[in-house]
Amino acid sequence: MENHTVNKTWKFIVLAALAIAVTVSLGFYMYQGSINNITLQLENEVIEIASTARTLEELLEKESIPFNKDAYINMDLDTELEDNMNIIIKNPKSYTISFAGGEYEVKSFYRTVSEVLDEQGIVLGDKDFTSPKLDATVSDGGNIELFKVEEVVETVEDIIPFNKMVNKNNKMDIGTSKVVQNGKDGLKKSHFKKEFINGKLHSIELVKEEIVTEPISEVVEKGTKDLIVTSRGNTSYRKAITMTATAYDASFESTGKNPGDKYYGLTALGTKARPGVVAVDPRVIPLGTKLYVQSLDGSKDYGFAIAEDTGGAIKGNKIDLFFETSSEVNRFGRRKVKVYVLK
Repeated sequence: MENHTVNKTWKFIVLAALAIAVTVSLGFYMYQGSINNITLQLENEVIEIASTARTLEELLEKESIPFNKDAYINMDLDTELEDNMNIIIKNPKSYTISFAGGEYEVKSFYRTVSEVLDEQGIVLGDKDFTSPKLDATVSDGGNIELFKVEEVVETVEDIIPFNKMVNKNNKMDIGTSKVVQNGKDGLKKSHFKKEFINGKLHSIELVKEEIVTEPISEVVEKGTKDLIVTSRGNTSYRKAITMTATAYDASFESTGKNPGDKYYGLTALGTKARPGVVAVDPRVIPLGTKLYVQSLDGSKDYGFAIAEDTGGAIKGNKIDLFFETSSEVNRFGRRKVKVYVLK
């Protein structure tokens, strides 16, 4: 009886041990079956993880995966994990965008310059550029500088001064000249392309020049004739002046002096007044200058003379010719003459 009881007891112990072993084996089997192989892409790094975590949030906590609260994650944190699941996490980067002296901070999940700008809605013109270049990768905290390029075409008008052409004329008196064709300035237009970068002038390029009007040269004839035919033959001179001529004598009517008065009959140089002495404006013809006075009305020339006298009314291009008698003075009157300043 006692042996039968002992056998039953051992049988129970053995069965209990077997039950416990089966339970442990089954639990271990179930534990082994809950391990998931996860591929985690964190920024540019790919991490392979085998985890028993039930949800994504649990996985990140267990593996101490760093991520920003504003990070991009391709699934919700409460998503239950599955084997061979691919998880992507991108933390936002801080960048500084600079433009024309101003700066502002932005955050972006992108890394290339073009992607960051596109995300910010910044559109560049055809000639605008950046530093670094659009396809460059920017590190966290990096700076992106924008350069706005503007081209403006400006037109500048310039005067083209006319030339002066001088032709010699041996039929004209030396010292005289005349304009036979008036000069006129021309006009030139220059078209410049100016390039401004961020509002500052960077370069200037001449695009085109055009002559709107050609200048017209001034043509002047200059006299070279320096000989006059006189009673003494050919006489050379250095200048000819057309003047208004009058006549005077030694009378009171001409000089305001009577015989016996001081300086009666004397010239400004203190010489005796006589035919061939003329009164001039010393600012035009210096006293002592030898002259030849030619008539322009066909009458007889006054002839050779010398500037020795002055007169209150003789100013500028005026000359007063001395005659011996009042009748000659009255007969001469007032007329145009050509006065040659002799060499």
